[in-house]
Amino acid sequence: MIPMMTRYRPLSSLALLLCLAAPFAGSRLHAQDNQQKPATQTPDQTTEPGPQTDDGPIVLKKKSKDAPEPPPPAPAEEKIKNPNGDTYSLRVDVPIVNLDVSVILDKTHQFVPGLHPNNFLVLEDGVEQEVQTVRVTQAPITAVMLLEFAANSYYFIRDMQNASATFYSQLRPDDYVAVITYDMRTHILTDFTNDKSRVQSSLQTLMIPGMSDTNMFDALYETLDRTTRIEGRKYIILIGTGRDTFSKLTWDKMMAKIKTTPNVTIFTIATGGFVHEMSTGGGMRNLNYLQAQNQLKTIAEMTGGLYFAPVFQGELPDMFGRINESIRNQYVLTYRPTNNKNDGTYRKIKVLLVDNEGKPLRMQDEKGKPVKYSIIARDGYKAKLPVE
Repeated sequence: MIPMMTRYRPLSSLALLLCLAAPFAGSRLHAQDNQQKPATQTPDQTTEPGPQTDDGPIVLKKKSKDAPEPPPPAPAEEKIKNPNGDTYSLRVDVPIVNLDVSVILDKTHQFVPGLHPNNFLVLEDGVEQEVQTVRVTQAPITAVMLLEFAANSYYFIRDMQNASATFYSQLRPDDYVAVITYDMRTHILTDFTNDKSRVQSSLQTLMIPGMSDTNMFDALYETLDRTTRIEGRKYIILIGTGRDTFSKLTWDKMMAKIKTTPNVTIFTIATGGFVHEMSTGGGMRNLNYLQAQNQLKTIAEMTGGLYFAPVFQGELPDMFGRINESIRNQYVLTYRPTNNKNDGTYRKIKVLLVDNEGKPLRMQDEKGKPVKYSIIARDGYKAKLPVE
């Protein structure tokens, strides 16, 4: 019995050792499998709540050298709050007309003060306009003396010298005057200055004329072109016979220039009045003289100026006193035309004085006698064009 038990004891011990080592070997094999095969997870087999991230590698594509650059972002549009989300664009261009008007007594040449907006009746192309404001201005003057200096007649030159000397003698310290002469072309004797002695010295150089031709149209056109470069109101004192001989420009072109030149008033003084009065001849010479005087008168009236044809030298102080009164004291009327089209057309203007009832205004002196007066204003203006 004892030998048999000894024979089978090693077998039972070996079986016991095999049973104990089996679990450890299974767990070791399971760990090796886990290291060799990464765990995969399906969307349904989430271990933790919340969004899941992919820890795999990220592949970036290389930029192609020929690939176009992306366009820049569009600028942000300005937000405008309007009804229904609409956007509106509005441009209003309302013209305003400033009209210089002088009211002077015919006998004494005195300025008539104290007029109100309801005393002025302004007609533009025959249509009544509403005068909004009226003010009185008295300011220094900026003037050009445009003098005819040609070898025509000693009496014509003498009349011009007397008239120009009388005008500059009445200048004030803050007035500016330029002196220009003309025959076939213009000659600037002195630029704008307020030095009266300088003006006098330039006039004293006019002794011996060079040519007998008088191109008045060209000279006036050129002077108007020079004055457009100066701001404010300007005046031209044109002293001459009014004759034109060989101007390159025609009468119509010169008048068109006058119409389109703003803020310029022309006063014309005719020379040779005494010679014409003493002349007994008629015919073509007399006709040329009358035509020249009519041209000077038309130029002055179109710009709101005055025309004079003195015969004697004694008339000059009173004549230029009237010019000074007209220049330095005047009304400035402002109105918005009913025709607000920018069509470049020429609008005719007529100014009348009326009383409170709309009837023509009548003036009386201290003795109750009627007094005549003159209204001096431009006869029209040119409307702007759309591109101006």
